[in-house]
Amino acid sequence: MQFQKFFIPLALLTVVAWSGYTYGVKGLLVTLGMVTMWLLLHWNRTMQVLRRASERPIGYVSSSVMLNAKLKPGMTLLHVVAMTRALGELRSPADTQPETYRWTDSTDSHVTAEFKDGRLVQWVLYRPPVADDVAQDGTSTPVE
Repeated sequence: MQFQKFFIPLALLTVVAWSGYTYGVKGLLVTLGMVTMWLLLHWNRTMQVLRRASERPIGYVSSSVMLNAKLKPGMTLLHVVAMTRALGELRSPADTQPETYRWTDSTDSHVTAEFKDGRLVQWVLYRPPVADDVAQDGTSTPVE
C-alpha cells in the first residue's frame, strides 16, 4: 500500500512532464485531460458505491455464504463494500489497524473481515447451529 501512495502520483507527474517536453503544450493538455478523466472515473465509481451502500442498513448482506465465497485476500475495502452494497459494521476501535468489519444476513450468519491498510487480510464465516428437524430415532417430526 505504501508503494502505491507514492508510485501512482509520481508516475502521473512523470507522464505529464514527458508529454509536455516531447509534444509541447498540445501534448501537455492532452495528457492533463486524460489524467483528469481517469481521476473523475475513480471519483465517480467511489461515489456510486457509497450511494448504493447508503441505501442499505449498516452491516447487512443478502447472503453471508456467498460473500465468503467471493472474498479474496488483498481486496480493497471499497471493493468489498461494492460487493455487499452495504457498509460493514465496525467491530474494532476507531482509527486502529487492523480494522475489523462485520456483515450479517437474515439467518444470523455473518462474515467478519479484517483489513490492514485498506486491504483484506483475513475473514471468518460464522453460521449459527441449525435446529434438527429429525427426531432421536431417525424419524421426521411433523411440522405444523
